[in-house]
Amino acid sequence: MKPLLKIENISKSFTLHNINRYIKACNEVSLVLNKGEFVGITGKSGSGKSTILKSIYRSYLPEKGDIYYDSEKFGYINLYKATERQIIYLRKYEIGYVSQFLKIMPRTTAREVVENAVLEMGYDEIYAKVEAEAILAHFQLDKELWDSYPIIFSGGEKLRLNVAAAMIKKPRLLLLDEPTASLDIASKEKVRSLIEKLKRDGTTMLGIFHDIEFMHGLCDKQYNMEERRLREKKLVPTEMKEASQLSDLRKTI
Repeated sequence: MKPLLKIENISKSFTLHNINRYIKACNEVSLVLNKGEFVGITGKSGSGKSTILKSIYRSYLPEKGDIYYDSEKFGYINLYKATERQIIYLRKYEIGYVSQFLKIMPRTTAREVVENAVLEMGYDEIYAKVEAEAILAHFQLDKELWDSYPIIFSGGEKLRLNVAAAMIKKPRLLLLDEPTASLDIASKEKVRSLIEKLKRDGTTMLGIFHDIEFMHGLCDKQYNMEERRLREKKLVPTEMKEASQLSDLRKTI
């Protein structure tokens, strides 16, 4: 069976000109993600985990390597060489990305953020309204905030809104970049329940989580950045122990 996503030997580095420093974010990374699987990426902070997701989403262009995706629209496509028009389509209809940071248009309410995600998929306004209210309620975002601008939200509220807007589209491939980083236990459980539902419905996922307990029993396989290999077994807590935190700059790589 053809995999949904196949990464072959991608490498990416950055030059920080203001401090004259060269950083190798990831080197010769290869992994395969089959349809319906959830693979967790593990490794030290600064080891390049987020770089992999951003390269798939094409926020970054790898220096070398290939990223093949089995698209419903375009067939087997190399995301590294895809056109901007193709990438825009895939982000809109097939590939979702959740990070711990909320980026939205100014003067857009929380309700509109989620409704617009549904409308982008071609649904009508009534359906978008119903679905948006359901998922906002699921994440226990205070109803008084639904028609407010997210700029006033706490970090956890922004993150819940970010997760809601991405998950409501039920993408074929969902990239999760530490989406539970600043959430309380109850909110993490809400995220977990939606991930489990998406998985049952066939969504394929690639995710980074620093919460050991959250990942345990959720992922089918793990890719370890230090070992540079995909483990054909479920994650266990002893394998998820993180090293000491590096700088905030390194975390974004």
